[in-house]
Amino acid sequence: MPQIDIEAVKTYLLNLQDNICTAVEAADTQEKFLQDQWDREEGGGGRSRVLANGKVFEQAGINFSHVYGKQLPPSATDKRPELAGCQFQAMGVSLVIHPKNPYVPTSHANVRFFVAEKPNHDPIWWFGGGFDLTPYYPFEQDVKDWHQAAKTICQPYGDDIYPKFKAWCDEYFFLKHRSEPRGVGGLFFDDLNQWGFERSFNFMQAVGNGYLSAYLPIIEKRKDTAYGEREREFQLYRRGRYVEFNLLYDRGTLFGIQSGGRTESILMSLPPLVKWQYNWQPEPNSPEAELYNNYLITKDWV
Repeated sequence: MPQIDIEAVKTYLLNLQDNICTAVEAADTQEKFLQDQWDREEGGGGRSRVLANGKVFEQAGINFSHVYGKQLPPSATDKRPELAGCQFQAMGVSLVIHPKNPYVPTSHANVRFFVAEKPNHDPIWWFGGGFDLTPYYPFEQDVKDWHQAAKTICQPYGDDIYPKFKAWCDEYFFLKHRSEPRGVGGLFFDDLNQWGFERSFNFMQAVGNGYLSAYLPIIEKRKDTAYGEREREFQLYRRGRYVEFNLLYDRGTLFGIQSGGRTESILMSLPPLVKWQYNWQPEPNSPEAELYNNYLITKDWV
């Protein structure tokens, strides 16, 4: 039987949540996370932490969950029908950070571990995760640094890993109904088990640990940039794309809802303020148009 260490993964994820919360509180300097500990009737639970109305962050949600049950939900089996009917465990840390300043990008990160089991069969397990960046008024160097951090994380695992997982991220975080990327991408991977448990677990940890080193420098550089009503209104409008993706396409959201997870925790990824405007178009040659023309495109940043 393949040797997997579920408790080691859980311990790492709990520590990761603690470490990221500590770093985000230090960056905000004003507000602290509130925690909700919750139980799931079908099995498992989690702890949700939300920081709201901070000096730097309008809302930051950082969740840990460990749920289990007798049958995987459809979102986990639609591409792997052989897993239908399997008992399962799923655990992970998922976070979304919505800064106040429109010059600081929104960011998302997630690392997770699944185990599916059938009687008289070896367990089927895999890791997944990644992180991506959603700027409103982007700076080219920030985007390059973000992707360089992603590439550095991947490099010890092979020259082909960053290009592969970068392309997967571009493909996944794409709003098909608008033919538009959600942001400038990063890393996305799923179904990772071909390296064996230890190496796959190490990579998942590298992604989880590397998120802060990629994101915190951008926060520090941009959090005090002056902005006005125009920039704020555009930020709220573009946040609408975030809502559209999470409610229409995000597999984590679907898994949480279909598996009977805690709704408040699942939807903490949504921004506290957002707006839609019918058929809005950016003015030609404007800073807003620059986002569409030069950043919401498939591009090799490093």
